[in-house]
Amino acid sequence: MLFAYLAPALCAGAGGLATGQMDLLRAAVTSIAGTSALVALLLGMWLRYSGFRRSRWRRAAPVAAAAAFGLGAAALAALTAQIFTTATSFPDRIRIDFPIAAAVAATIITWRWCAVQRKAHT
Repeated sequence: MLFAYLAPALCAGAGGLATGQMDLLRAAVTSIAGTSALVALLLGMWLRYSGFRRSRWRRAAPVAAAAAFGLGAAALAALTAQIFTTATSFPDRIRIDFPIAAAVAATIITWRWCAVQRKAHT
């Protein structure tokens, strides 16, 4: 989970420094990296302890599983961001930050989980 936080924080933070965008620099260590770490933690725990119970999901192409979880996480994060910006004083920026960070984290975690499952079953 540490890398799920550090990688987006460093990448987005470097972009914020290079372009002089202080709001991107702040978002890098809060909404972008925080969302990525939270999604990686929750999805990683679910996959590890529950995972796909049906064997056809285990045999599914990693691309399909990663895309499905990435899109699902992005949709859920977009809904969450919409609720947060409407009901609280969160910045509008999270409408972009949450879905992108969630999609990338979910895609990477699912892809890696599928790779581990395939190695374990071969």
